[in-house]
Amino acid sequence: MPVRMRLQRHGKKGNPFYHIVIADGRAPRDGKFIEKIGTYNPITKPAEIVLNIDKAIKWLNNGAQPSDTVRAVLSFKGVLYKNHLLKGITKGALTQEQADVKFNEWVAAKEAKLSGSKTAEIIASKEDLKKRLEAEAKVNEAKAAAIADKKAKAIAALKKAEEKVEEVEATEDTVEETPANEDNADNTAE
Repeated sequence: MPVRMRLQRHGKKGNPFYHIVIADGRAPRDGKFIEKIGTYNPITKPAEIVLNIDKAIKWLNNGAQPSDTVRAVLSFKGVLYKNHLLKGITKGALTQEQADVKFNEWVAAKEAKLSGSKTAEIIASKEDLKKRLEAEAKVNEAKAAAIADKKAKAIAALKKAEEKVEEVEATEDTVEETPANEDNADNTAE
């Protein structure tokens, strides 16, 4: 019975979530499995991986073959490195203490690298947001200035129109007064 370490898909369409399982190689992808050793969520950034390292090493030593993706996950979490160190212990090249120190140093370096990249990513996203807000503020200022200019022109045009209306009314008043005086003069002459 060929035993495989592989992913078992769960989650909705377009939102995958995987269980890392030990299964018979002939079983369907989402079918029966022997043991669940962890989970893998590729949607989060960085991908969220929960893995029982001891069980994974046990199954690797028992001959389970990981799929390509699971091999990458195991490498990322340090399972393959720890398995390599354990083989060195069985051959007598290392002691258990030396292997533990090397593995702990590797884990600390990996966590520092990940936290540094997370910090850099957060800083970059904040700077990008700040730049976009500044650009939007400039655009809004330009729009506000254009609107104020347009309103000022409209008010000036309205004032000119009011002045013309007043001039026309004033000339109409003078025009109306003049014929009325002539009519009165005509009436008195008769």
